[in-house]
Amino acid sequence: MTIHDEQNSVQKGLKQEDAVPQTLAATPTPPLRLGMTQWSHNDWKRKFYPVGTKVGERLARYAQVFNTVEGNTTFYASPSPATVANWKAATSDTFRFTFKFPKAITHQLMLRHTDAMVTEFLALMAPLHERIGMWTIQLPAAFGPDHLDDLDKFLLAMPRQFTCGVEVRHPAFFDKSDNERALNALLIERNANRTIMDSRPVFAVSANTEALIHAQKEKPRVPVHAIATADNPMVRFIGDPTLERNDAFFANWTKKIPQWISEGKSPYLMIHTADNIEAPELAEHFYKCLRQHIELPCLAPIFPSQDEERQITLI
Repeated sequence: MTIHDEQNSVQKGLKQEDAVPQTLAATPTPPLRLGMTQWSHNDWKRKFYPVGTKVGERLARYAQVFNTVEGNTTFYASPSPATVANWKAATSDTFRFTFKFPKAITHQLMLRHTDAMVTEFLALMAPLHERIGMWTIQLPAAFGPDHLDDLDKFLLAMPRQFTCGVEVRHPAFFDKSDNERALNALLIERNANRTIMDSRPVFAVSANTEALIHAQKEKPRVPVHAIATADNPMVRFIGDPTLERNDAFFANWTKKIPQWISEGKSPYLMIHTADNIEAPELAEHFYKCLRQHIELPCLAPIFPSQDEERQITLI
């Protein structure tokens, strides 16, 4: 597999008055990467984005608070070179994207005969290579134990300097027997992270809203196996829109994430809700919980306010 070393020279940055302090978002080597599944959401107006924030300015605002984001957009369509350049301009060197490989590679071709497509995709994303914390390989439920050789070849072909995360959904990979052991052994050998999906809150309640009905149809319902196969375990936590109902499910993570950090690992925590409207509040809440268990840099104020006395700070 060959990768072009093309670099982008765009140097557009945030205004001087927008500079961030040494918060989680600005920490060069943070112990934890905290983010959400997207950086742009219309329902975050006036709540997460300051008044007057334009759509094209949302990523810059997001990156002032969080230090990573789950890049789902590349799963559905490849961005234009101009869009890649804009993403780079809107973020700092301390920010990390976790872009997904296109579904044509992971779902349609199931990782087979994809060298040319992978090379093209990675070349397109070259301006952001240094800001990509993890390349995410999200595999469909049909990708089972018989396909492990394909995963092995795919990971072996990836450039060694790239960090990969693998999300599986086939039931056999959650059986705590030979199938799961084979998967974990492969990921450990290839230094790839196993992505951990925690969708328990979504399925623990009756689907009494449109968002929950959709989430229960679309989100995978798989066991939670908190396994770190490399140095950057990723937890994708899909929370209940009613925020307080998530605490019981997050309690285990307030122990596991500090444990990983104490072992020298740098975990990723991606916060979702059924429709992501409440995701910023949930991320803030969980970050406060984690800081009660381990020393972490402060999170920048999440919610903008014209009244400084009402501004929420996490120091």
